[in-house]
Amino acid sequence: MSFSHGQLLVHCIQVLDSYNCDIQSVEEHVNKYLKNNQIYDDSDQTFIVEVFSECVRYANLMQVVLDGFYAKDGKKTLRSEQNLYTVVCYLALFRLDELGMAHFRKFVASQDINRMYRFLNFFLDEKNLMTWIRDGWEKYYEHVFVETNMISSIQRWMPELQEMIGQMKDKIANRLKPKRKSLQTTEAKPFNITQPRPRSIPIPEPIPKLAKHKPVPKTLYSEPREFNKIKRSKESNRRVAEERLMEASRIQFACANPEKSQKTKEILTNIVSEEESKLEFERHRANPPPSFLSSAASSRSSVRRLTVEERSRLNSREVPIKMNTATILREGNLYRKKEAEEIKKWENLEAGAKDASDFLKWQTEMRQRDLEEELAEIERRRLHGKLSHEEAILARQDLIQENKQKVKSMKEETEKMMQEYLQKKFSEEKEMRQLVEDTMQGHKNAKEATKKLQDYKRKIVQEVNEESKELMKQALEEAEEEMRRRMELIHQIRAMEAVPIIRQKLVDLTTTSGHGLLSEMSIAELRERVALLKTAEKETEEQRRDDILAAKQAKDQMLLETLETISKHRLEQTKSAAVRFECKKKGIIPKKPEIKDPKLLELEKKLEERKLQRKKEQEKLKVVPSKQSVNQTKSLINQKRGLEESRWRELEMTQERAARLVGGGAVKSHSASRLAASSAIMAS
Repeated sequence: MSFSHGQLLVHCIQVLDSYNCDIQSVEEHVNKYLKNNQIYDDSDQTFIVEVFSECVRYANLMQVVLDGFYAKDGKKTLRSEQNLYTVVCYLALFRLDELGMAHFRKFVASQDINRMYRFLNFFLDEKNLMTWIRDGWEKYYEHVFVETNMISSIQRWMPELQEMIGQMKDKIANRLKPKRKSLQTTEAKPFNITQPRPRSIPIPEPIPKLAKHKPVPKTLYSEPREFNKIKRSKESNRRVAEERLMEASRIQFACANPEKSQKTKEILTNIVSEEESKLEFERHRANPPPSFLSSAASSRSSVRRLTVEERSRLNSREVPIKMNTATILREGNLYRKKEAEEIKKWENLEAGAKDASDFLKWQTEMRQRDLEEELAEIERRRLHGKLSHEEAILARQDLIQENKQKVKSMKEETEKMMQEYLQKKFSEEKEMRQLVEDTMQGHKNAKEATKKLQDYKRKIVQEVNEESKELMKQALEEAEEEMRRRMELIHQIRAMEAVPIIRQKLVDLTTTSGHGLLSEMSIAELRERVALLKTAEKETEEQRRDDILAAKQAKDQMLLETLETISKHRLEQTKSAAVRFECKKKGIIPKKPEIKDPKLLELEKKLEERKLQRKKEQEKLKVVPSKQSVNQTKSLINQKRGLEESRWRELEMTQERAARLVGGGAVKSHSASRLAASSAIMAS
């Protein structure tokens, strides 16, 4: 153990003092405490961890003893010493067999003798231990556990413990045992033998002087010159690059026209419009422009129409598909599958398979019939939904009328309650006046009690000051021990540094390291083998390149063949589409199937009746608006108009700004076109 018994006990108490079960776990708190106090000895760590964890585990048992102690013998003891008594109680109950009486005495002797005597005399009293303490323990644990693990171990050590308590009592009362008379010990006398001659002192050997070691070079503590050269080269390169950039920006567009052509502008606007059209789903429709902007809107309407026409033309135009390898292979595979299906079909017909035209005709008729039934069912559901909606409106109107009647009854009840509340308040005020008079008399008696309390607090402060002085002495002693230990460590480190170190090493590249391994080789042999491996890798790399080129050529040939098949199929599809279009022109457009069902007609009649009933009740419940509400609505409408006008002004300002930027060439054409497009979208 690196710590004494008293120091270990102090550490255990401090761990318990700083523990809060709501914030930290037991293991986390102990590890943090050991790290902060730099306790690295294994035996000390295990002792502190075991004592702390067991004290937390059996806190209920310790609390039974401490509550009885503070209620009877420990009325004048401080509550801050509670954890000291818990640790001593735990050691006496659970660790006495392991520690032995000698170590337990040392733990007790390290603390104040008066405190320890008072607590142990109370705790180890057989009356207390065998009566109410045992009953309190049996509330939390079984009778067998209490008897075997706690009471039996204390009873085994009870004679030694009682002897220790008696010694403590004698020490407090200044009673010392009489010392025994020391008997004279026999003294040994030497034999009368002739003394040998003294040996001649040998000549001391000369102490070899150590050669002075070379001082550490100054370059070890300074940065190498290469770093400074690299920094300078970086700075110079950076300056040159910045100068070139400045020149390039100054001589911008010197050899070409900076303005983009009309065609490129149209392509950019088309791209922007396509991107915006994709994102314009479920867009909020803006209100019409205010009256003062009608003239400006009429001048801009032609421009807007042009943009809409351009968009429609762009949407109608067929967009060419980019034919990469993936699309070619995918489409070729699709046509290959179709060809295989057609060939299989014709083969089956040749073999004698039947034509499925009759079945398909029957199938279309049945589908038509199913469609009519589905439409009838949808119409029936729609009518049912409308009917339920009308009934819900009627039920809501009935509920509003019921609520109005309830509100009237509630108002009457609140008036009654207010009257009762006022009466109660008057009676309470009278009682409060009486209480104020009584408290004024009580204040006179409180002054004497405060004086007594101040005297009691002064006594407590004196006791605390005495304890703090003792703790300061202990802390100073510990600091001195720590300083001595550190000084010894420093002396050892300096002695180790004084020993010279051989730093020169001779290297032979042709010899092996001499470890006796099978695959052991010299550096020269290793270099030769690395060179051979590099040549082999280059050969394999060239072989791979040849293989890749052959694979690419085969793939290109296959892609060309698939493109030919795709072009043939597309030609056939365009021809068939043209034939179908002509047939559609000549054919008659099919009408939607009419739904005729008597149940649906009845539902429609019911719906009309409920609508009429609802409208009549709404006319009854109509509220005539007052002048105040009319004025409020008018003011709100005027505010809304003002906001819209300010919004339109801002839009015009953004468009003018964009036009100026494009005209002056301050912004790139792409960003200017985007700004104009965004303003146009906001306007639309």
